[in-house]
Amino acid sequence: MNRARSARRAGQRGYSLLELLIAATVFLIVAGATFTLLGMAQGRYQTDSRVLTSFQEARLGMDQIVRDVNDSGYPPKNYFSALPGANLYASTPFAWSSGYPGAPCLIGVTCTSPGDFDLVVETDIDPQNNNGVEWIRYQLPAGSTTLLRGVAQKAIGMDPIAATSAAGMLPYVTNVMNNAPAAQIASVRAAYPSMFPGGQPVPLFTYTCETAGGTPLSCPSAGGFNSPANILDVEITLIVQASAVDPQTGHPRLVELHGRGRRVNPSQ
Repeated sequence: MNRARSARRAGQRGYSLLELLIAATVFLIVAGATFTLLGMAQGRYQTDSRVLTSFQEARLGMDQIVRDVNDSGYPPKNYFSALPGANLYASTPFAWSSGYPGAPCLIGVTCTSPGDFDLVVETDIDPQNNNGVEWIRYQLPAGSTTLLRGVAQKAIGMDPIAATSAAGMLPYVTNVMNNAPAAQIASVRAAYPSMFPGGQPVPLFTYTCETAGGTPLSCPSAGGFNSPANILDVEITLIVQASAVDPQTGHPRLVELHGRGRRVNPSQ
């Protein structure tokens, strides 16, 4: 009888303090590790979301630039049986500064636009509204990381850059690194040595010119055909940096996008 009572008492005995402390310690370690991993995953998700947003914005911007280049020069002069006012047709696929609408400047020599970071497309954005041709300008100022876009109605005797500046150049794509300050370019090269060769800005726009022989050449190398009126296509290089660094390496996160637009209408 006494042995049975003693066995029941032994079976009802609780955990010792040492056992409780060990169990609590193990629980805290497991819970701490779980919450640490959860926090890291959440931070990674937020970072990746910001990166994706930045890169999607850049891709949409690139697509719009390509579409504008493809539509350049519309409607051409030969679209009309009787030539209307000069503001109702595209005199040239790409407007230029300085000297428009006189003799075209030389790309890479005397042109402000077209330039490495400045381009003016001449086209009718909405042919249904019958309001004439517009100038669409893309500009990345020196030392800036914001690509600007402006639209102005083509005006006779007006310089395209002056017209688009007066109409207002608005932020279009942010964190564009092509023409960033030297310190930022150096920071990027430290993480990505192959970017920004020689530590120099990377042209946003490069041009191919149509020549008399039918062989397209790089516009600065096109000799007598090195003018905005002879631009055949425009290659766009867009280097965009995400707003958040990589949480593991601490390096900036960048994407380099490439696009090419080709004018449909011939030189005019």
